[in-house]
Formats: sequence, structure tokens, C-alpha cells
Amino acid sequence: MKIIVLIPAAGTGRRMGAAVNKQYLLLGDRPVLAHTVALFDNAPQVDDIYIISPPDEIDYCHTAIVEQYGFTKVRAIVPGGAQRQDSVRNGLQACRAQDDDIVVIHDGARPFFPIAQLPLLIEQARTAGACLVGVPVQDTIKEVVAAQVVSTPAREHLWQAQTPQAFRYGLIHAAHERALAQGFVTTDDAALIEWSGAPVTMVTGSKCNLKITTPDDLPLARAIWAEHEAQRGQRE
Repeated sequence: MKIIVLIPAAGTGRRMGAAVNKQYLLLGDRPVLAHTVALFDNAPQVDDIYIISPPDEIDYCHTAIVEQYGFTKVRAIVPGGAQRQDSVRNGLQACRAQDDDIVVIHDGARPFFPIAQLPLLIEQARTAGACLVGVPVQDTIKEVVAAQVVSTPAREHLWQAQTPQAFRYGLIHAAHERALAQGFVTTDDAALIEWSGAPVTMVTGSKCNLKITTPDDLPLARAIWAEHEAQRGQRE
């Protein structure tokens, strides 16, 4: 059984409003994407990494990320598609995994995943077929249609989904192919498994597992990074 990591980093980052795509913004002295790739390149459980990039940024990604930081487990940089779902499907096709291999899908702009949680995620995916990390919501959630509140779901049953999300390859590949054939689109890979009728397991993640998406996220990301650096300095 191989452990293969797909890192979708093909978004344009329009909500960030920056001159470069969000995965190349600096966090400390490295781009966000370099921090994310390093998590898995240094993880002993991981065999292969595939980065999914906008087609016109593949050469830049190879030079500025893979070569610059000496990552050894990146097997290819795969061209992304029109939507995230298309990009992940391209990655699944490119990695040519076996049905029982575990595929871990993780956002390129989410550099703070506590990597110590990876073995549990992998084990849950191996036994249950599909697993993701998430955190229980703390605020009351309202469903709103046309500026009108239509429902208030019970908060104790609501979780905020994060990545990584891990799957047996045969399961997630079949779900993506079926969704393509039937025109089903979602922004979440675990939702494809739910849609296909298979169970999905949730394990508790971290509130610090931030996805950097908007300008408001940058100050928080830099504060989390500064705290990480301070803790590392204390250990050393």
C-alpha cells in the first residue's frame, strides 16, 4: 500500500486580490506552497507527492518550489482544470495508483496541518475507505435564502470540513469518474463519497489548520507562523 499526496494549487486566488496567486505569497521566508509541500515531503508515511498547478505556472512551480527547496517526493506537477474537482481528477489520473493505495488530498494554501495527525487519518481511510479532518462549529449557523433566514441547524451536529482528506484510491477515483459522467459538481472530495453512498469518517482536526483564502487570512497566518517559529526556537 502506497501513500500518495495530491496538493491542489491550481486556483487563481481572485479573493486574495494579490499580484501573485495565493500559494506563492510569502509566509516567513518561503512561499505558502513550499510550507505545505514540506509537511508531506518530510513525513515518513508518504511515498509520492503530486502538485496540481495552473498549466501556465508548471515551470515556475517546478523551479520556485520543487527545485528551490529540494523536495524529493514530488513525482510530477500536474496541470489543473477549470474547477477544483477537475484538478483533483487530473491528479488522480496522473498518479496511477492501485485501488488499495491511500490518496491524501490537501489544499496547497493550508500550510498549518498538524502532521502528527497524518497516521490516524491514513489508518481511518484504510479501514473505512474515506476520512477527513474537521472541527466542530462554535457559532450558531443560519441557512439564508434571498436574505431571509430559513433554518437554524442544530449546532451540535455541524462540523467545519478541512483538508487533508484521505481515501482508498479505488473509491475516490470511481466517485470522480461517476461525478464527471453525471455532471455532479462539488467543492469537497468527501462530498463526492457521500453522494456516491459510501460512508465518510471525520476525525478532529485543529483550529490552526487555516486555509489562506482572503486578505484577512494573511495576518492570522503570519501570527500562527510566528508562534510556530517561537516554539521551535524554544525547543532548539
